[in-house]
Order: sequence, then structure tokens, then C-alpha cells
Amino acid sequence: QVQLVESGGGLVQAGGSLRLSCAASRRTFNFYAMGWFRQAPGKEREFVTAITGNGAATYYADSVKGRFTISRDNAKNTVYLQMISLRPEDTAAYYCAADQFTTRIRTTPEYWGQGTQVTVSS
Repeated sequence: QVQLVESGGGLVQAGGSLRLSCAASRRTFNFYAMGWFRQAPGKEREFVTAITGNGAATYYADSVKGRFTISRDNAKNTVYLQMISLRPEDTAAYYCAADQFTTRIRTTPEYWGQGTQVTVSS
């Protein structure tokens, strides 16, 4: 089992920045690929970004490329999502996810956090 706890959400004006954090309970954190998804009201949950266990590879949805950056600190069992140039359409609940398999992290990860709300005002 992997427990994930997100933090860092909040209200920000368009053009602003936020950094989300996700702390994982598992000591073998570096064995897990990590990702972020988001879900806006009335919409399906969508993939945002992911990173491999050793941090060597990252993946991004086209809608966030160049604005969002995923990173991880395996010594702290934490993954981060740095968001800049935020837009009102980025408003959503953001969920951290984990999976042992990189092939699944962008589609159907096994473990999920509870989510943190990001609201971008225009």
C-alpha cells in the first residue's frame, strides 16, 4: 500500500504560480512512478504529468507543457508540481498518483491521493 497526501493548493490569480507537493508513505518510494491528474467540475479526470522512479524521464499533457514542471525528491518521499502562468482553465482538483509501472502511471495508476483544490481567478 502507498498512501499519498497532497498539499499546496489554493486560490491564485491568472498568471500566478503555485507549487503542489505530494508526500508518500512508502519507503521504497523510488520504485514508484509518480503522476499528477486533475479533474474540473463536470469533466473527467485527466492526466497532467508524470515522472519515473529515478526522475530520468518526465511526461506532460500538451495543455501544460512549458508551464508545469514535475520533480521528485526520493530522500523525502515527495513529488512536486510547480505551476506557473496559471490560467482559469487550470482550475481543478489535483490528484497525486503512484504506480510501480511507468506504463500505467499516465492511464490507470494504482494509488491515489485525496486531492487538493487549485482555483485560478481571472
